[in-house]
Amino acid sequence: MVNTVEATAVNTIRTLAADVVHGANSGHPGAPMGCAPMAQTLFSKFIKVNPKNPHWANRDRFVLSNGHACALQYIMLHLLGFDVTMDDLKKFRAIDSKTPGHPERGWTEGIEVTTGPLGQGVSNAVGLALAQAQLGATFNKPGFEIFNNDTYVILGDGCLQEGVAAEAVSLAGHWKLGKLIALYDDNKITIDGDTAVSFTEDVQKRFESYGWQVLVVADGDNDFEAIAKAVEQAKAETEKPTLIKIRTTIGYGSQHQGEEKVHGSPLSADDIKNVKQKFGFNPDEKYVVPQQVYDFWAKRAEENAKVEAEWNELVAKYQKEFPTEAAELKRRLAGKLPEGWEKALPRFTPSDPAVATRKLSETVLTALSDVVPELIGGSADLTGSNLTRWKKAVDFQHPSTGLGQYDGRYVRYGVREHAMFAIMNGIAAYQGLIPFGGTFLNFLTYGWGATRLSAVSHLRVIYVMTHDSIGLGEDGPTHQPIETLALVRATPNIYTMRPADGNETSGCYLVALENDHRPSVIALSRQNLPQLEGSNIEAVRKGGYVLHAEQKPDVVLAATGSEVAIAVDAAKLLEKEGLKVQTVSMPITDLFDEQSHEYKLSVFPQNTPVVSVEALTVFGWQQYSHAQVGMTTFGASGPIKDVYAKFKITPENTANVAKDLIQHFKKIGQVPELPCQRQ
Repeated sequence: MVNTVEATAVNTIRTLAADVVHGANSGHPGAPMGCAPMAQTLFSKFIKVNPKNPHWANRDRFVLSNGHACALQYIMLHLLGFDVTMDDLKKFRAIDSKTPGHPERGWTEGIEVTTGPLGQGVSNAVGLALAQAQLGATFNKPGFEIFNNDTYVILGDGCLQEGVAAEAVSLAGHWKLGKLIALYDDNKITIDGDTAVSFTEDVQKRFESYGWQVLVVADGDNDFEAIAKAVEQAKAETEKPTLIKIRTTIGYGSQHQGEEKVHGSPLSADDIKNVKQKFGFNPDEKYVVPQQVYDFWAKRAEENAKVEAEWNELVAKYQKEFPTEAAELKRRLAGKLPEGWEKALPRFTPSDPAVATRKLSETVLTALSDVVPELIGGSADLTGSNLTRWKKAVDFQHPSTGLGQYDGRYVRYGVREHAMFAIMNGIAAYQGLIPFGGTFLNFLTYGWGATRLSAVSHLRVIYVMTHDSIGLGEDGPTHQPIETLALVRATPNIYTMRPADGNETSGCYLVALENDHRPSVIALSRQNLPQLEGSNIEAVRKGGYVLHAEQKPDVVLAATGSEVAIAVDAAKLLEKEGLKVQTVSMPITDLFDEQSHEYKLSVFPQNTPVVSVEALTVFGWQQYSHAQVGMTTFGASGPIKDVYAKFKITPENTANVAKDLIQHFKKIGQVPELPCQRQ
């Protein structure tokens, strides 16, 4: 049995969890009450964090994968001395409070990743552990372990049922991420009730088959010593990640402990009094932390501050011994890109050959690989199609496999799109690395839950999405993502990029790397595209720009990606008929929306008909155009030229649509104002 102070601290977490959720009249009290012993053990004996410097680079990372249990994490942050006060706990789930309904990175100090959708947190943790291993292999020297932190996760039955978690933990075992330790809250309850109704697999055997060490704690409610011993054993295993299966009772102490009733609803006032009486607290007092508990955690904070101070001393010595590496480390931790990196971006002229933008992306990545060494990326088993690997790349692999090294920067994710996206979120959250990952654009929605969290979390994650339209051709509608970019464009805080040629591909990477608080989806063509007259790397920073300008044009043709060339050819047909045509490329519509009113009108002059062209859904283009050439159905299987012809995405049809539009507005005597033209 543990000492009295530690037992009191555990029960403080339990009673606070009941009060916090009841105060909000919303939330999940059961898991925090059941997980209190493991949280107490982790943070009091193992996890090294400094509340006075939440972003200390070598801190241990903690992820609450079952994010609905966030009352537990907020209570721990409060006790540890982070900027989460008792008043913040009392404002749980209130508007603009530091204690929202699920943990949000960047909103509350001490939260490493945004969790809530189950399975995402543990997958992020795999990324955090990968980042530690890669940076450790890159910067550590004999006697100088600059990066040696552990990554800890608490997860529940729900996380283990989600497919993304299975994908990610499989990779963690393959990569032998020995500094990843997951504590499984085995309470056998989900919202529907006992897990017997839907989840009866042998979790232990599954994880062992993934290459994990699995340990078991039979009594997670009271045997705190057993939890500590299991964590020590996990830390001792350096060649395998560890899952500690801890049998707990959800809502421990409640009259309804062990039932689904305590999962997603506050305890009643009478039940909370019962809990407090059971644990020796005054049943009439709320939000109570005994002074001895505060003193206990204050001492722990002092210990952790000393650990960081020792690390800072180590870094100071490292700087003298290895000044080049130390300067690089300092730059990365400051979040700054290398000076002059953008000069490496390839530039193209119209005389250069036509090339697919997926191939141009490979050229850009190759050019950046040496000058931006924090770039780390890979593909979900489509390296030869996504063209995400540069020639000199070394694979990230455990050295024992003979397949690569931990300091490698190319990641083989296998056929695991969802895990790749979630792991990239973890890599980005760690500090010091910029992740990118490739698959077909159609499979972005396979892992959309993680992509959405990239945006919510303000993480610089680069999605290299090839085979971006009906231009995919023969694979047909199952692989032609006609609707996908509409979804991405509708999502806040994410850039949707569709470059038309080499300069725009370079420009998209320029914007993606410069914006360190939002992800980017770069949609790239399978088919070859010409290098365009007037395309410009820096112009991509405006989101949309004029390729060919005209004074008082008769019509504007606007397009993205592979259809810009179609718009250019349509303009030539119209010019032969004496019409003045302004052509516009819109590689990043979201970024164009951020420009000034005056700039928007220079691209789309008022009182001028606008036709848009894109081999994707026309949904959303009504913002910028009066008529749209594009998709209103799913695609078709066939050679690319035949597919484009079938759906009339051609220069000839575009020109005809433009002429009809001009005549229509002449007939009615006015050209309606577009939403993008409004002040």
